[in-house]
Amino acid sequence: MEHSLTSLAVFQSVFRKEVIRSLHVYGSVVVEREFLFERKSRYVEKKAEPLFRSEGLRLPEISEGWVFGTWRCIFVFRFNHFLPRFPTLLCLSRNSKLEDIPNLANELKFISGLKPKKPSMISDQEQCSRVKYCNFDQSKPLKLHFKEERVSDCEVDQPKPRKLVLKQDLNCLPDSETESEETEDDQIEHSESDTKSEILKKKRTPSELVAGLSLEDLSKYFCVPIVEASRHLNVGLTVLKKKCREFGIPRWPHRKIKSLDTLIHDLQEEAEKQLKKNKAAAMAVAKRQKILEIEKRNIVKRPFMEIQIETKRFRQDNFKKRHRASRAKKNQESLVTSSSS
Repeated sequence: MEHSLTSLAVFQSVFRKEVIRSLHVYGSVVVEREFLFERKSRYVEKKAEPLFRSEGLRLPEISEGWVFGTWRCIFVFRFNHFLPRFPTLLCLSRNSKLEDIPNLANELKFISGLKPKKPSMISDQEQCSRVKYCNFDQSKPLKLHFKEERVSDCEVDQPKPRKLVLKQDLNCLPDSETESEETEDDQIEHSESDTKSEILKKKRTPSELVAGLSLEDLSKYFCVPIVEASRHLNVGLTVLKKKCREFGIPRWPHRKIKSLDTLIHDLQEEAEKQLKKNKAAAMAVAKRQKILEIEKRNIVKRPFMEIQIETKRFRQDNFKKRHRASRAKKNQESLVTSSSS
């Protein structure tokens, strides 16, 4: 299947570095494989259940360094693109253990044997044909004037001399009183700056508190922005972001949950309106509301999940409906004001 390989992506586990997963695409066929890269023993291929395909992963969106849950992408290849760089773990010349797993080694040999894509060269005739609106007089020779800029050796990268600024007025004689006044003022300024710096300095969070944070602790504050969550958890913003990366959370899911909450609220209002007019329509709206609530719970449990495509379409339609309603309301208000005047 080497000749039909169109793309390949290799992932490494964030928690267990020896566990490697690969995603092979042969035209329309997608194959997932899992390997165990042990240091002291041979490399072994394990039985792999479909993980990336079940979560709705798309290969065009993948790039090197991209994190999907607890997996980090370390190598990406696409057939009609520039050849990627091989990491030392996947380099056949440096890592001889790759021969133990032929399913991956053969693909890497095939990729390394491909010729690099060269940039397309444009001929002189094509460049001349692209130039437009250029009127040249062929009888007169074309003269080119070049300005010669000579820079002496002394002028190259010489730092400018600093000007000395004296606090004392040269027209007056120095007095002991003025000196003592200046020193007192300087002391007051220094003491004020020290107090301000002490106030601005924050206490560093202890490592035990950071290590004790679990995914359940973070999930309590998914409904608020990440800055507010860091305040509630008594942790710095950078520390909280690092903790999110450890749990495989690429982005704080506040916006996703907030958008789902607004959709659920709109559906509740719609269901109350439809109960008076049509019960069947109200039941359909309630069913849609339950689906969104289930999706919200799943995102809270697995915050690396993306919103489903159907939900995104429904959100767009809902936004358009609200926009039309607000626009119609404004038009009615303008008509009322014009008629009254």
